[in-house]
Amino acid sequence: MKSARAKTPRKPIVKKGSQTNLKDPVGVYCRVRPLGFPDQECCIEVINNTTVQLHTPEGYRLNRNGDYKETQYSFKQVFGTHTTQKELFDVVANPLVDDLIHGKNGLLFTYGVTGSGKTHTMTGSPGEGGLLPRCLDMIFNSIGSFQAKRYVFKSNDRNSMDIQCEVDALLERQKREAMPNPKTPSSKRQVDPEFADMITVQEFCKAEEVDEDSVYGVFVSYIEIYNNYIYDLLEEVPFDPIKPKPPQSKLLREDKNHNMYVAGCTEVEVKSTEEAFEVFWRGQKKRRIANTHLNRESSRSHSVFNIKLVQAPLDADGDNVLQEKEQITISQLSLVDLAGSERTNRTRAEGNRLREAGNINQSLMTLRTCMDVLRENQMYGTNKMVPYRDSKLTHLFKNYFDGEGKVRMIVCVNPKAEDYEENLQVMRFAEVTQEVEVARPVDKAICGLTPGRRYRNQPRGPIGNEPLVTDVVLQSFPPLPSCEILDINDEQTLPRLIEALEKRHHLRQMMIDEFNKQSNAFKALLQEFDNAVLSKENHMQGKLNEKEKMISGQKLEIERLEKKNKTLEYKIEILEKTTTIYEEDKRNLQQELETQNQKLQRQFSDKRRLEARLQGMVTETTMKWEKECERRVAAKQLEMQNKLWVKDEKLKQLKAIVTEPKTEKPERPSRERDREKVTQRSVSPSPVPFLFQPDQNAPPIRLRHRRSRSAGDRWVDHKPASNMQTETVMQPHVPHAITVSVANEKALAKCEKYMLTHQELASDGEIETKLIKGDIYKTRGGGQSVQFTDIETLKQESPNGSRKRRSSTVAPAQPDGAESEWTDVETRCSVAVEMKAGSQLGPGYQHHAQPKRKKP
Repeated sequence: MKSARAKTPRKPIVKKGSQTNLKDPVGVYCRVRPLGFPDQECCIEVINNTTVQLHTPEGYRLNRNGDYKETQYSFKQVFGTHTTQKELFDVVANPLVDDLIHGKNGLLFTYGVTGSGKTHTMTGSPGEGGLLPRCLDMIFNSIGSFQAKRYVFKSNDRNSMDIQCEVDALLERQKREAMPNPKTPSSKRQVDPEFADMITVQEFCKAEEVDEDSVYGVFVSYIEIYNNYIYDLLEEVPFDPIKPKPPQSKLLREDKNHNMYVAGCTEVEVKSTEEAFEVFWRGQKKRRIANTHLNRESSRSHSVFNIKLVQAPLDADGDNVLQEKEQITISQLSLVDLAGSERTNRTRAEGNRLREAGNINQSLMTLRTCMDVLRENQMYGTNKMVPYRDSKLTHLFKNYFDGEGKVRMIVCVNPKAEDYEENLQVMRFAEVTQEVEVARPVDKAICGLTPGRRYRNQPRGPIGNEPLVTDVVLQSFPPLPSCEILDINDEQTLPRLIEALEKRHHLRQMMIDEFNKQSNAFKALLQEFDNAVLSKENHMQGKLNEKEKMISGQKLEIERLEKKNKTLEYKIEILEKTTTIYEEDKRNLQQELETQNQKLQRQFSDKRRLEARLQGMVTETTMKWEKECERRVAAKQLEMQNKLWVKDEKLKQLKAIVTEPKTEKPERPSRERDREKVTQRSVSPSPVPFLFQPDQNAPPIRLRHRRSRSAGDRWVDHKPASNMQTETVMQPHVPHAITVSVANEKALAKCEKYMLTHQELASDGEIETKLIKGDIYKTRGGGQSVQFTDIETLKQESPNGSRKRRSSTVAPAQPDGAESEWTDVETRCSVAVEMKAGSQLGPGYQHHAQPKRKKP
């Protein structure tokens, strides 16, 4: 079943004088049906007049813990198997009927599983009427002498009543009586023996304090809710044997007071209990029932019998009804016989029966959901929407739960063991329903007229001071003489009696003549009055014909508007469905657009990060190649300078060889011998002390370390384990350095500078030490990188190099020669190689000292 469209319900309007702060809980009663067989297993036990206890049957007894499971449920009152219909009516329905007569609404419905006695409780059986006939009997016992004439009240299609004067009501009565098949039942007809025993109530019941200055009218209607569609059981459908017309479903509408009603529902005015029950029985025959595995006559629909009581005050004279529509009070009592909840595996339903069971269970589930939401809103202060519109049953009676009348529920249970699980669910629902509170109905307003108007202008009865007409007539006759005859010869008594009778006869004859004269005069007056009434009737008939034509035109217009309204409603429904589809597509497209925007933003962010990264790489590569180019240019310059210097040295040596006298070439001592006699090898000073003034008596030079120019930063001093210790005077030393043999990330993270000591063998066989320096940078990935900035080279050379030198010990002492040898050593030692601090030339070298010229 497709659920109805859920809409936000309109907020109920608080009426003036409403007692919104006073609430009463829903009255829930329990009635236990007798077992079908005395030896049948029972699962429900009545503990007291308010409590029942459920026993687990043999087939269900063991629960998780292996114990017997017994549950007790409390109600406002529990009626056992021996409770009569009268006792149930006095407790449950009597207060609702009393409120109905005093202008308040009421709702009474029976709830339970299939075959639990709901229909019997509501309708009754022959010889024992149920709640419905007893309610009707109490209503008519209370207002019987105060009922308005038929058709004084006239229902309309807006859930309200119109009021007519007695003349219009009389004309409509005559018109209806002239119809061949009157819809309204007549009280003169004989009661149908089929239900005569049901409406025969032995106990007289009447409401107290009925307003005698008002007139009343009773209207009844009977509908059923079948497969979530509403059908009018009192609607007269013309019979067509060729093409029978199926019954049309009715729509729910909301009146000006925001009360729900069934549009186009037939409302019949009734004047007695027999008429009302005859209307009910006519609709009951149309109600859908079927034979199931659990119940021979199972109700397949929810039935609602509405009793509407219309009350209007009399005018100030107490003779006629006050012709003011605003003074009409309408109260309603709804008697609901719910279809029983059932499980299809037990009823063995198939086809239509299965679909009916599904719709029944769905509507009852919606009723339970509404009760749960109402209870949650009242207990926890929430404001959840109650899903009344999910079912026609709850939507029709939502006004009662919003505070438009009292609500009573009779839970009917069958104590047999087979219904244990269904009864358990029914008990839980009843427990929830008892916690729902409904606002008290509003008291009706007082019209403001003087009470006691009905009997104030009526003539007094025989109990009053004025005698009756018959007494006056009898007193005018002469008295009769004594009629007692004591003697057989008495001849006076009879003549006197005859004379008195003749006088009475004469007087009577005179009175008859006078009466005939007066009657003839009255007949003449009556004839004149009849003629006047006839003329008025003709005049009214003309007006009535005009009104009928007008009404016919209005009915045609109403039918046209109703058709147009249905067409527009269908179009609106289609448009709402289309709007829903478009809104869903719009939401999907918006989500897709947001996803694409987020994707584009991520791509744009990635692109910016990639551009920044590429820009950094380009800048880094550019700086690297610039440094490399500068290093190569500096290296090339240094190489050319070195070559130039070598050429200059060769030229100088060649010049010295050419200019010095030819002497005997001394033998060159071997390298081993030079090493043994280092001190006698040459008369020239050592290269290192040459930087100072040569002095034979100078103190020995203290070995000191060379201080780095970047001693302010922390350094990583990387000295591989394969390096050899040199005995040079100048040693590299950096204070506060972390000395490692293998570079690691931990040491690099603590420092800003990096120095690698690298040793290699030069071309002349000496060890050459290079100090490769660099800066430590943190990378984007969280690591460290080293960018090399410059290189310092430390080289140790032997004085006896590969160049040819003249030894001062062998050569003869010549002034020019000694100076020439000194010049040779001085020339070699005066050339120093130094790296500029902070230079970006890589392994670039510059010599900043020129060979010293000979002193003249």
